[in-house]
Amino acid sequence: MQPYNCYMIHSEIGGNQSLQTIDLVVKIGSMALIQPGDGTIDFNIFQRLGDDLRPGMALVTSGATEIGRLDYLHRAGRELSGDPEQDKTDYASQGQIVLMDNYRKFVHPEYGIRQLLVEHTHFNDPVKREHILRFLQRAAAQNCIPIINYNDPVSDEENRKMELSSRRGNGEKVVECVDNDETAAVIAALLSAKTLVLLTATEGIYRDLSDPATLVKEVYAKDIEGLREKIKELRKSCRGASRKGAGGADAKLAFALRAAESGSRVIIGHARHHIADLIAGNIPCTQIGVQP
Repeated sequence: MQPYNCYMIHSEIGGNQSLQTIDLVVKIGSMALIQPGDGTIDFNIFQRLGDDLRPGMALVTSGATEIGRLDYLHRAGRELSGDPEQDKTDYASQGQIVLMDNYRKFVHPEYGIRQLLVEHTHFNDPVKREHILRFLQRAAAQNCIPIINYNDPVSDEENRKMELSSRRGNGEKVVECVDNDETAAVIAALLSAKTLVLLTATEGIYRDLSDPATLVKEVYAKDIEGLREKIKELRKSCRGASRKGAGGADAKLAFALRAAESGSRVIIGHARHHIADLIAGNIPCTQIGVQP
């Protein structure tokens, strides 16, 4: 198995360490990891994704909260019934273990995997951003695959809102990263990744989710202003989400645009497909970007 095609660079930061660019960021959503109908983990998706992952890629994964809920329900025979935000914290902590266990089980054994739990504050601080960038580049150079998720177990909504409000009041441009689509877009921008693949439980973006014929296969423009206008128009027909608390296609398009503004081509497609087929356009999906 060969690592994903990328290029070696070197840096003196932190001593003589070989760093490597990451040109491909992959993000998978919570519902893509769950079998529809019976509410169980879809191990076929884990196996397919694990088989596709290579050093030179970065994976942003959702699913900790929902998988943690399913794991708790399986073991305790009931769901938690406390404060909803505290329950979410507890589920996320339990689900992180299950997520990483499955990725380790299905990623090729010759590759290391490294977990990176991030918070919004890490990307709003230039020193921490640089630290994350070097970590990701070292992982690629050391034959390892970084697996990234927002650190829900330590996230406090009120504190986050206060911090972000303070930063905005000082005129700073901030990221929140509560939605892992946003986290993926931020990671893609940080890495200057050529491609961002968003794996979902649908074939892509639909003008009408109930009509498969309305799949939007391409959203391309000659420049970023033209792309913004096309995304703005498309978002008008995107309503609904796969689960409570999710932003749905509308939010996904907004974050896809953010990645495209940073120079990435964005591909939105079903997690049942191989990454290489999505990138090659061999199967139905939605492609977004500025035409070269």
